[in-house]
Formats: sequence, structure tokens, C-alpha cells
Amino acid sequence: MEIQRHMVEGQMAPVSHYCHSVRAGELIWVSGIVGMTADGFIPENTVEQFDIALDAMDACLCAAGGTPDTVTKVQVFLTDISERALINPAREAYFREHRPASTLVEVSALVDPRMKVEIECMGIVAT
Repeated sequence: MEIQRHMVEGQMAPVSHYCHSVRAGELIWVSGIVGMTADGFIPENTVEQFDIALDAMDACLCAAGGTPDTVTKVQVFLTDISERALINPAREAYFREHRPASTLVEVSALVDPRMKVEIECMGIVAT
């Protein structure tokens, strides 16, 4: 089986030794994406960070051949779980009627102390 690893132009460079997304056969994995633009801008607002991360996740998912309706599992990490309701409207707009399996957890910190949210996903597509 061929494994395709994607470094997606216009996205934040990985902070470690990984790629933005991987496709192996019908399976797609998108690495954790934070709310920082490729030029290093991090908004203070959790919603704005989530919007950046969701757009970036979509670009990385599409690079591997996926779409929002092919996502089977999504994980969201927040540094303040009480802000879950603030990000939900963007999440609902992105997935629409498609409801992937989901995990949302509070974490004590992300890779940069200014970061408040990270999202990753997995999907399956027809070959």
C-alpha cells in the first residue's frame, strides 16, 4: 500500500518531525493543527484561533483527498474547556449534517503558551 505524506503549502510549518496529513489507501490522518497562521500570527481570542485551525485542517484534509463529510473522527484540545460553546458554531457550520465521532478535552498547555486550541482528524475516502 502506498503511503502519501503531505506538506501543505501556505500552512504553518510543523514544529517537530511530522507532516500535515497522511493518506494510506482509504485512510487519512491530519496532524494536530493550532490557531496560528503560517506567518506566525496567533490571535488572543479562542474563536479566532479555532477558525484558523479549522481552515488549516480543511486544507490539509483536502490535500490528502478528503472533505468534511469524509471525516470519521475529530479531536479538539482546549486550554479552557468552558470555551467549548464558543467554538461549536464554527464546528457545526464546517461539518453541517455530518457528525463525526468526537473527543474534546481540556489540556494544561499547547506547544506555545499563547495557543488555546488544537484540532486533528481522521477520515476515510473511496480509492
